[in-house]
Amino acid sequence: MTCYELLRSLSDVPAQKQRGLYSVCSTHPAVLDATLLRGRRGEMVIIETTANQVNQFGGYTGMTARDFILRTRERARHLDVPLECIVFGSDHAGPFPWRNEVASSAMKRARGLVEDSVREGFVKIHLDASMHLADDMGDRTRPLDPRVGAERSAELCQAAENAWEDRRSRERDAPPPLYVIGTDVPAPGGTESGAAAPQVTTPRELEDSVEMCRKAFAARGLDSAWERVIAVVVQPAVEHGEHTVHRYDRSKVHALVEARRKNHRGRVFEAHATDYQTAGGLRQMVEDDFAILKVGPSLTGAVREALFLMDHVEEALAALRPGFQPSRVAEALEVAMLANPSYWKSYYRGDVATVSFLRKYGLSDRCRYYWGVPLVSAATERMMSNLRSAEIPMALLNQYFPRQAVRIQEGSLAPDPGSIIRAQVDEVLDKYTAAVSF
Repeated sequence: MTCYELLRSLSDVPAQKQRGLYSVCSTHPAVLDATLLRGRRGEMVIIETTANQVNQFGGYTGMTARDFILRTRERARHLDVPLECIVFGSDHAGPFPWRNEVASSAMKRARGLVEDSVREGFVKIHLDASMHLADDMGDRTRPLDPRVGAERSAELCQAAENAWEDRRSRERDAPPPLYVIGTDVPAPGGTESGAAAPQVTTPRELEDSVEMCRKAFAARGLDSAWERVIAVVVQPAVEHGEHTVHRYDRSKVHALVEARRKNHRGRVFEAHATDYQTAGGLRQMVEDDFAILKVGPSLTGAVREALFLMDHVEEALAALRPGFQPSRVAEALEVAMLANPSYWKSYYRGDVATVSFLRKYGLSDRCRYYWGVPLVSAATERMMSNLRSAEIPMALLNQYFPRQAVRIQEGSLAPDPGSIIRAQVDEVLDKYTAAVSF
């Protein structure tokens, strides 16, 4: 069974054999490589990008949907990963990047994003038009009227269906898009620091959300597309701030789970912001019908952790070996974040020391927006070159990478920096593999 087929059939799996899938939302090369390599051992791989990361104008990564798919497939071929185990998805596909424009303009751009994504091969589409646009009326401190959001989501679905028909005219076997509806989650990019624990979606909110979307789809003649709505995004009170993690408590979602099992057996729940949950909590989520688990910041956070530790390794080597020039990646990252604060400034609160701490160590990992900045990527490349050519003493590996040091001694992990970083990411992914594989 391909990843697409499994994704489409998740709701049909008998309850006693309930399985799930996890979806990686990241464009970081180390995260992508670690994720793709799991496909080589038989795992299903879902890779998603947000409308901010990848869109028809390049997003903050500078990549269009075509760029991202071509580069990721090329990485997969290089790693000898079968392409049929990979599904590409568009997360929060909608007008969020253009929310400061009037609706006519923002929705035109959002339709273009969806059309471009589907034409190029994205098949899992999270329709999200839940945000206020510049000329929307009403209290902007409250959520957008859900009927407006549902109608705009249907508009985006129509654009996706048209793009699929266009793609199918060129590729007869092009699979139809699979849709995710619902937006009871943080906006793309995460919440502000110090956020309180979110409220669980109520059964009534679930019913209203699904019914409004169903009617909006029907009004546009999208009955066939509605049959391909595989999941609903709801809020299971799982989220994280900068210092705290709101852990999964299945007792809080019992009524919500029962409502799905009674009235919506044809689709599963999708859970966003599952980063930093325990392995046991993730497993319980899948058991409770949260069959699609989204993960992102904790994966790029694992990369940042590894690079910061390697900074210490380099400093130790510089003291030990005359002429060794450390790359100072953490310093380059700080310079880049201060030069362009747009990706973190509105999210962090506190005095200078607190904000400095959050830039480096906050759980939302807003560092992830800066790894592609030339200054930072050049420093990272110098680090990789330095540590590939240096024989890192086992004492330093034991000090900074004790778990990986054991694997290096056993011969199951190569002693190069790229392998060590991927191993750090793998420790996060292992929790998700265990959660979805019964």
